[in-house]
Amino acid sequence: MSTSTTPTTTKTVKIPGPDHPITIVRSGARVVVTLAGRVIADSTDALTLSEAAYPAVQYIPRKDVDLSQLERSAHSSYCPYKGDAAYFSIPAGGERAVNAIWTYEQPYEAVAAIKGHVAFYPDRVDAITITPAA
Repeated sequence: MSTSTTPTTTKTVKIPGPDHPITIVRSGARVVVTLAGRVIADSTDALTLSEAAYPAVQYIPRKDVDLSQLERSAHSSYCPYKGDAAYFSIPAGGERAVNAIWTYEQPYEAVAAIKGHVAFYPDRVDAITITPAA
């Protein structure tokens, strides 16, 4: 009788703190994402995630994204603070818009607020317009 084992990898999970702060707040602004003359997302319910020294990112609820214009890709990545990220491409944008969107479908507890939201790479869409609330 023989047995085989599959190697497993353990992912490091890190908790945001003073050395790597992460804050998530309701944006309060209107966030519109456009590509190839199309509105891909339009939301007044976006969240702004600020992480350490990185630029702030707008996380837009899926309900405010035209999901019919997206195509799930096989690409994935891992963040020890947020978890596993899945990606979407926007076919209307061609090669530039491959993996233009990421989402944490099962984010870690520290960033649970971004569940059900997506974020866009600014250089893979035509514009991410943020208009402050009146």
